[in-house]
Amino acid sequence: MDEYRAPQRDIAFILEELVGYEEHCKLPGFEHATVDVVNAILTQGAKFFEDVVAPTNSIADVEGAALIEHGVRAAPIFQRVYRRMVDEGWYCLNGDVDFGGAGLPSVVDLANQEMLQSSNMSLSLLPMLSRGVIHALNLFGSEAQKNKYLGKLITGHWTGAMNLTEPQAGSDLSLIQTKARQCGDHYLISGQKVYITWGDHDLSENVIHLVLARLPGSPAGNGGISLFLIPKFLVDNDGNIGLRNDVFAIGLEKKLGINASPTCTMSFGGTDGAVGYLVGKENEGLMCMFAMMNNARLSVGHQGVAIGERAFQKAVHYSLGRVQGTLAGGRSPVPIINHPDVKRMLLLMRALTDAGRALSFFTVAAEDRSTRHPNESVRERDSMRVEILTPLVKGWCTEMSMEVTSLGIQVHGGMGFIESTGASQLMRDSRILPIYEGTNGIQALDFIGRKCIRDGGYGLSSLVDEMCSTVEATKSESGSLIKLIDSLKFAANQCANAINAVLTRPTRGPEIAYNFLMVFGNSISFWLLVRLAISAQRNIDQGFQDPLYEQKIVTAQFFAEHILSRNGGFLKSILTEDSVLSEMGSDHFIRP
Repeated sequence: MDEYRAPQRDIAFILEELVGYEEHCKLPGFEHATVDVVNAILTQGAKFFEDVVAPTNSIADVEGAALIEHGVRAAPIFQRVYRRMVDEGWYCLNGDVDFGGAGLPSVVDLANQEMLQSSNMSLSLLPMLSRGVIHALNLFGSEAQKNKYLGKLITGHWTGAMNLTEPQAGSDLSLIQTKARQCGDHYLISGQKVYITWGDHDLSENVIHLVLARLPGSPAGNGGISLFLIPKFLVDNDGNIGLRNDVFAIGLEKKLGINASPTCTMSFGGTDGAVGYLVGKENEGLMCMFAMMNNARLSVGHQGVAIGERAFQKAVHYSLGRVQGTLAGGRSPVPIINHPDVKRMLLLMRALTDAGRALSFFTVAAEDRSTRHPNESVRERDSMRVEILTPLVKGWCTEMSMEVTSLGIQVHGGMGFIESTGASQLMRDSRILPIYEGTNGIQALDFIGRKCIRDGGYGLSSLVDEMCSTVEATKSESGSLIKLIDSLKFAANQCANAINAVLTRPTRGPEIAYNFLMVFGNSISFWLLVRLAISAQRNIDQGFQDPLYEQKIVTAQFFAEHILSRNGGFLKSILTEDSVLSEMGSDHFIRP
């Protein structure tokens, strides 16, 4: 049961009303990406991902990846699908035109990513990691490195992998031990990395690894880490593939989900040393890697949206066909979608997914403007927005994906617990999202520390001011929007109170970080839903007929009643004077 319909109408509405795409495509370098071009891309992409990729989801989950004599064999069903994705140009839409890319805005590429992620999350991880490598090389690679590697990475003929974690060093990268020593014009790297997503496979001609390692005499801790590019196959100056490098997958993890995505233990330099090339400057590898990780965090956040969309659609499809129970006053059984509690669950799934999509597109549109807008003050504003919102996109959207996919199982009832329906796979796959690319606990600490306390709340307060500006600009609205605007005003006040509490008692930051992130995730995503609802109502008032408009208004109303209301509990813990957490030692958790 692999039904999937790309939400291209919803994405188009967000691009039109929230991103302001008619102006967005006028940014320097995006002039060719007109509204008509993007609509054609959404239509063609939807057909490709619905018809070609989506049917592979459950099959690939069963087939999985395998470690064989010469490396990793990807799920067999991916062989044909991956070649088509590369050949038809769906691998990466925002690649630099100087290296053969389409040069489309990242918000357009985000739509492409979502359709792939909903269709098959395991497969979507492969181009996601490649995007991170592309991003890092664009920022820190030498011209020779860009010319040699970017073209093939952008098209998908070669793929990329991030190599950070080691057995003794999880989230604390200061503990890594992989070594590098200079040898002429290159370096020889030796060490082992674990949990490397798509670290090896047989779908592309080459795998380009970015690896953190230490040079002899480098300082201890984070300040002594360098970044190296290590190809699976060496590449000559003309871009031709040569000998196999000393880098091998020596293990595959057996996982809860994303079974078709090989999670590898990688050995570098098990014999003579893996040939690698320094990216950026010595001992500045962590800075380079975090640029790649932040890019990946935005993609992971949108994976939460995408898998939520698939779960929602599957739940709707099932509830339309499952006949059971009668309504009050009725005699004949009805499809379960008519029962109030099923409606509640489906609306909750849609509200969380739509809110996450709005938050993600809003953030990535700001990322586009932060590098392309001709006005320096706009670039600075949007750069700050992206920095602030990245942990929200990654943290809030992936927390919500767990709730949505769990609800998807619940809508199916007992059948949801059975693998053949596919509902459980979506929950299994989504469980990794709050963990990788920095756990959501780490995202919360980053959000409250670097994004609030460090600048005295300036950046977050500016977003709260924008929420208040929406209230002021629409306070004369009538009808169904009055309660939404009142709820938005209340949410903005809650955010302001939370900022004030944190700045008054910054030492409590670690204890309340998660709740602080959730208050802002709920509030900012609601703000964006309200903006979409306002646009929808204005379209209705002008006589335009589209079921999407009513859905947007109802979704925002439901969010206010059932999700935004959670802020009360989160805020209470933020404002409280005393914390139970601060009083507990480690011995408290040991059963007497």
